[in-house]
Amino acid sequence: MNRRVLSAALTVPLPPEAAFRLFTARGERDWVPGWDPVFPVETPDDTEPGTVWLTSSDEEDTTWLVAARDFPHSVSYARITPGVRAGTVTVDLSATEAGSTVRVTYDMTPLTSAAAEALDEFAAGFPSFIDSWAELIAAHLAA
Repeated sequence: MNRRVLSAALTVPLPPEAAFRLFTARGERDWVPGWDPVFPVETPDDTEPGTVWLTSSDEEDTTWLVAARDFPHSVSYARITPGVRAGTVTVDLSATEAGSTVRVTYDMTPLTSAAAEALDEFAAGFPSFIDSWAELIAAHLAA
């Protein structure tokens, strides 16, 4: 079993101040199909460090925690899927003439050998996964 640190970039035609929201728990609802975070304690600012939310799918339940935020430059989330994997997701935004470059870094540790195999598969497709984010965001912004 190996810890995996995966990083890829995408571009968004918005300045970091506007693009930042797209990478928050509530903001991802706008462009990620099926994304429906649940906040056990309601909070007006879903990027405040310490904020917790939950996501569920047919396969797994994940607990998320805002670990750090430097608006509009970066936000980092801790995420734990019990019995499967734990780690962080960090989003770094930098201004460009056309909007923002957004670097997404997943730092994941599998918790079982089966999870390690799944993480290896995820790692192999990570660049395409992030490319799909760019496509989904572009479609959302065009709508």
